[in-house]
Amino acid sequence: MRKLHVIALLVALLGLAAACGGGDKGVPDGAVAVVGDEEITKADFDALIGRAEKAFEQQKRDFPKAGTPEYKTLQNQAVQYLVQQAKYRQAAGELDIEVTDKEIDDRVEQVTKQYFSGSKAEYEKNLETQGLTNEQVRKEIENQLISEKIYERMTEDVKVTDADIGKYYKDHQKDYKVPETREVRHILVAKKAKADSLRAQLADGANFAALAKKNSLDTGSKASGGKITARRGETVPQFDKTAFELKKGEISQPIKTQFGYHIIEAIGDVKPATTTPLKDVKEQIRQQLLQERRQKAIADWSTDLNKDFEDNISYQVGYAPPETNQTTTASQ
Repeated sequence: MRKLHVIALLVALLGLAAACGGGDKGVPDGAVAVVGDEEITKADFDALIGRAEKAFEQQKRDFPKAGTPEYKTLQNQAVQYLVQQAKYRQAAGELDIEVTDKEIDDRVEQVTKQYFSGSKAEYEKNLETQGLTNEQVRKEIENQLISEKIYERMTEDVKVTDADIGKYYKDHQKDYKVPETREVRHILVAKKAKADSLRAQLADGANFAALAKKNSLDTGSKASGGKITARRGETVPQFDKTAFELKKGEISQPIKTQFGYHIIEAIGDVKPATTTPLKDVKEQIRQQLLQERRQKAIADWSTDLNKDFEDNISYQVGYAPPETNQTTTASQ
């Protein structure tokens, strides 16, 4: 179980990329970058790389050698993660966002309960296994809480009105149409001769469900005696046509499709196509639109943040990332 990776290492290695800026001027020895008024120390970088190396070891993977393209990619990701966290910490200060020791304590307790059944000993043992100190984990949790609070602040005014929902529903009518449906049973076999034999048994009064359970190759419906709900247009054409043309209670002759030979029994009437009413999907649409608008709000904020720091980031020689136009977003 990765456990604390969710709050520490793997978050750092998700390919977070930020607009790069600055050069190597004014970066003191012992630092890999300076972000605004904050230094990213070589010790912070080494600790992050060390945790990555530990993860590779646990996954029985060879850690990239220094100087290789693979190592350079990992280095860039680590540096940019640290840079991004520095940006967020400084942005939090400007927004009067604070994270208290109690909030960190509560999150540690939550993690301990969720992943270690509340056992502090198991929690600390896992930290040691992952090559993490309690201080490092608390710092990662603080960074996560900052990101969460920034997200909440930047999206708190996002709203979705009933008019927004109504317009979306109208503009996406096709997404809420339910095609004709029909309850049928079917038996799928590979050979025509087998299908003919089963069809003859059915004509003599054999039980369709029993034959399907014993002979059908369709694992999805075999256990239920071949019973499925056919939806108009969602099965292969030959099956679709036959399933909706049969009279209720009628059994088809063997029908060949790309999957083999089907025998189909219509066990219900054709239910006409319908449109799901707005009232049934209103909250679903509301949540979808809220999520989309919140993501846009935080993306716009993050773009502005990166622009603010374009001329306020300097990198030590060998640590500057490749030029990129990508930006990163805060996440919940």
